[in-house]
Amino acid sequence: MEKTLVILKPSAIERGLVGQILTRFQQKGLTIVGMKMMQLDEKLLREHYAHLVDRAFFPWLLASMMATPVIVLCLKGRDAVRVVRLMTGATNGREALPGTIRGDFSLSGQENIVHASSSLEDAEVELKRFFADGEIYDWVPQSTPFLYAPDEA
Repeated sequence: MEKTLVILKPSAIERGLVGQILTRFQQKGLTIVGMKMMQLDEKLLREHYAHLVDRAFFPWLLASMMATPVIVLCLKGRDAVRVVRLMTGATNGREALPGTIRGDFSLSGQENIVHASSSLEDAEVELKRFFADGEIYDWVPQSTPFLYAPDEA
């Protein structure tokens, strides 16, 4: 089973959307194997968004991501990276399809509710960046036989 990182951004925290977002992931069948609230700092954000530091909007991104604490999640499931990306929708909320998290809750490219790892390789790096050893748990929910066929689990 794959693991992927999701960050519930300050826009999700401030707007009271945490419960609805968590519910969507759990109803889909993804397992929360790590979750914590943390305050991000500039050093961590510069590392995480290294590909964006030279962009004109980067100072806005920094301010936005440090406005409140965030909630970081490690979600586990079959094809978790792809499934979560489909669930979150296009980066710009105005372009995200209805039914996706961003499509239902965002009108912005920056204040777009969640970050989700874009690839399995990125997920591995990002999970190490946001979770220390011992903060991600390896457990199998009792509901697993009701989520997957025997050859999928």
